[in-house]
Amino acid sequence: MYTRSALLLTTVLALGACSESFSNSQNASSRPPLPENILEMAAPNQDLATAYLRPEDNCYWYMHASPVETTRLPLRTIEGNPICVKRAE
Repeated sequence: MYTRSALLLTTVLALGACSESFSNSQNASSRPPLPENILEMAAPNQDLATAYLRPEDNCYWYMHASPVETTRLPLRTIEGNPICVKRAE
């Protein structure tokens, strides 16, 4: 029983090490650069290198890396408002 559990745990850990990490799933280098006006509106302390326009809501998002996890957050102005663009009609 112990050998089977150890083998199963080793297999799961080995396969987990082969998976692509969340932060690499959307490569920042493949994204177009942000427009100059967006760079001027963005509040400090946001990772503009990872910012991108999300087509679902037409708002800019960036990847926030904390010691615990990496998560997507809306890019915000100094006033705290999300930075979005109008949809083309």
